[in-house]
Amino acid sequence: MATHSSSSSFSNIKSYLQALSDTPNRLSRRAGSVSTSFEETSRVRARSGGDMKRSLRWYDLVGFGIGGMVGAGVFVTSGRASSLYAGPAVVLSYAIAGLCALLSAFCYTEFAVDMPVAGGAFSYIRITFGEFLAFLTGANLIIDYVLSNAAVARSFTGYLCTALGISKESKLRITVNGLPKGFNEIDVVAVLVVLALTVIICYSTRESSMLNMVLTVLHLVFIVFVIVIGFTRGETKNFTQAGDKNHTSGFFPFGASGVFNGAAMVYLSYIGYDAVSTMAEEVRNPVKDIPVGVSGSVILVTVLYCLMAASMSMLLPYDMIDPDAPFSGAFMGSDGWRWVSNVIGVGASFGILTSLLVAMLGQARYMCVIGRSSVVPTWFAKVHPKTSTPVNASVFLGICTAAIALFTDLQILLNLVSIGTLFVFYMVANAVIYKRYVSVGVTNPWPTLSFLFCFSLTSILFTLLWQFAPPGKPKAFMLGACTAIAIAVLHLFHYMVPQARKPEFWGVPLMPWIPSISIFLNIFLLGSLDRPSYIRFGFFSALAVLVYVFYSVHASFDAEEDGTLSQKNIELVKESIEVQDHTLKV
Repeated sequence: MATHSSSSSFSNIKSYLQALSDTPNRLSRRAGSVSTSFEETSRVRARSGGDMKRSLRWYDLVGFGIGGMVGAGVFVTSGRASSLYAGPAVVLSYAIAGLCALLSAFCYTEFAVDMPVAGGAFSYIRITFGEFLAFLTGANLIIDYVLSNAAVARSFTGYLCTALGISKESKLRITVNGLPKGFNEIDVVAVLVVLALTVIICYSTRESSMLNMVLTVLHLVFIVFVIVIGFTRGETKNFTQAGDKNHTSGFFPFGASGVFNGAAMVYLSYIGYDAVSTMAEEVRNPVKDIPVGVSGSVILVTVLYCLMAASMSMLLPYDMIDPDAPFSGAFMGSDGWRWVSNVIGVGASFGILTSLLVAMLGQARYMCVIGRSSVVPTWFAKVHPKTSTPVNASVFLGICTAAIALFTDLQILLNLVSIGTLFVFYMVANAVIYKRYVSVGVTNPWPTLSFLFCFSLTSILFTLLWQFAPPGKPKAFMLGACTAIAIAVLHLFHYMVPQARKPEFWGVPLMPWIPSISIFLNIFLLGSLDRPSYIRFGFFSALAVLVYVFYSVHASFDAEEDGTLSQKNIELVKESIEVQDHTLKV
């Protein structure tokens, strides 16, 4: 019997051309192929060779969650959201955004407990909606991680200058006149930071957690310092009075819509907790530690953000806040208090290091599990036997991040990065509903798919009306009608479609309400992003589709042929589910 190598489609030009001619057949066979939780945690995970060491506890996950979320972004987004959108009510914007993040975190947690593997959203989409959507999700995640990490690494240089009292960050960068503008400032500091963190995450996850704990504690000390200074030096009258009498005063100077638009902007400060779910394979007790670690970090960060926003609002009236440097700007003009801006620069530098460390840990684990599925070379899936870390994925992505950070002047373009992440959050919320109500090969999926489509469509209509309809009674009526339709569709689905299975250990409460609200909120927040963000998302998604069509589908087809991957086979899926259920009960 002839054996197939996993690279048979790519062994020579003739083989590849034959594979391309068979693309339609391979797409129909592989694009919708689903895996199972049991398969992901057994045979697929075995492709990495060594196992990742289970050394993390709930407090490590809380530390990673806080470190991943509380980066430099809060020092920028809070000022923009207050001065441009919400005013002093930015405190409520942070609370709303925190609730939205917690609902998404619940969806992540159910999957992570049921299937403690390093793949995060990629694996969750793969066992529900199939290989193609999982690849599209994973590709956007990797691109977002690399771009945002490069931007964050470069911003470290800027905050380091603030901490050292240097007026212009270009003093720590080398300007090359022969290169085009935007690519002509060589940032060696950013490269050194990225490479140093790459070495650390390759060496040991446990040591990475200890470093993260130290840096996070130091960062939190600076944040508490900023909060205390704000509450002691600030004035409560700034909550209700504008600095300029010609500007609108009050706690809600921009109305309720301003609060929600502010929430859309500050929600980006919460992005980072999803990286914690990629640590699931290295957690000692996933059933207990993951829910506490993920949800606990989101709640703690929400409290910190609300206190920071209140502190900032007390320091200055909303119309006098510097959108780009709200905290340090508040002290720059104060005699005897300029040193505080230097202290804020030190604190932000620690925050950048923690968020960068967690994000680089997360991106490597995503790449590792994508490699296990054979849609990218399996070289990325290898776990080093001595360090128990995905060294290949870590080094490759670390070098890519460093290369971009060296030349490219990437400001913290929050909208640029957030669209892919919000799309992933939206997909995971859909996936958790689908997983609960559809048992592959047993349950008819169309009632659930119809509900998800109708609910998403109603949410999109609501968002479009909110963004573009002129204010007045007709707009209020149409928004109310959309809300009523969404609730009616949700009620109808809840009472007519029974759950196919319930989680044995931990699940999202109030199903399907919480993930449905998460779907709506993520669509609503996506609606607040600008046009260039959608152009970028479309470009990278199209690029991912091309990679899938010309490489990934053939690689996974070869893996199926040599028995490494399974096809979407109803009997096999039934058998896997039965084996998994028996294993869980035992």
